[in-house]
Amino acid sequence: MAKIDIVSGFLGAGKTTLIKKLLAEAYQGEKLVLIENEFGEISVDGGFLKDAGIEISEMSSGCICCSLVGDFGKALHEVEERFHPDRILIEPSGVGKLSDVVAAVEKAAGEDPSLKLNSFVTVADASKVKMYMKNFGEFYNNQVESAGTILLSRTQNMTQEKLEAAVELLRGKNPTAVILTTPWDQLDGKTILSAIEKTSLEEELLQRIRAEHEAEEAAHAHHHHDHEHHHHDHDEEEHEHHHHHDHGEECSCGCHDHHGHHHADEVFTSWGKETVKPFAKEELERILAELDLGECGAILRAKGIVPAGDGAWLHFDYVPGEHEVRTGPADYTGRLCVIGAELKEDKLAALFGL
Repeated sequence: MAKIDIVSGFLGAGKTTLIKKLLAEAYQGEKLVLIENEFGEISVDGGFLKDAGIEISEMSSGCICCSLVGDFGKALHEVEERFHPDRILIEPSGVGKLSDVVAAVEKAAGEDPSLKLNSFVTVADASKVKMYMKNFGEFYNNQVESAGTILLSRTQNMTQEKLEAAVELLRGKNPTAVILTTPWDQLDGKTILSAIEKTSLEEELLQRIRAEHEAEEAAHAHHHHDHEHHHHDHDEEEHEHHHHHDHGEECSCGCHDHHGHHHADEVFTSWGKETVKPFAKEELERILAELDLGECGAILRAKGIVPAGDGAWLHFDYVPGEHEVRTGPADYTGRLCVIGAELKEDKLAALFGL
């Protein structure tokens, strides 16, 4: 199975820099094939790809969008047959419509089960978003609107206000894409890949909640079965059970109704935001302490990675009655997630100042 990633963006946006970084830091050990056109930036700098032992397959017509009819699916199939890659990177022409390329790959994947569309990314120069939207309307907006992830380049020297304005313009065209706002030199390639492949905080938290539910249910069943025979084991299980018991029958956070136990996905909702707003450590400590008051709903978990405004990043975790704020590595943008019952989203937004 070959995963297909499409990396689009206007000439000069930084696609070559991105691909170099991913090759060095995220795709190590994978067999890759790059499909590009001869007008792209990468052809000029193709040496680094050959040095890395990567086969380059260039579309003869120069622009993938010009060759969508007929041979594009065939080309993908031949690449898969010949090289059996783990991943195929497609770099369309800078003026191509991303939606056309995505549709062509989806069609090819539908006809060939060994191919799978994995991601479609647009690299955008943050300092040129407004100008490009105005001057290259249809083509530029299509790249923005069709992207699953928008990777902003050249954010290093932008003011907070200009960065927020660029993000707002992009959000107006694409409300759902992950937008990477952190300067790339502060990020490891694996963090960028997690943005591209959409590793969400919500899913991380829900997986943790599910695992704890399953562990508790298994412990209860085991305890019930062995109660009369293994008194010593029972004591140990009780200790473990209370240690991890954040949301079971004795929980007072209000996240269960009176009619019995429910699975996390049935009862809980989530609220999450991406933001470039910086937070001070003391401010986060105060916000997390306020979650315990119950005015924003019955909060079960909260997690976030946000900029501190001085180049540092703060990571926070919250469970009822307990929270931790620590410094840690940069993320692709500031983001946070809250999971609980009867969440009051407007109050959460006000509390975090978002």
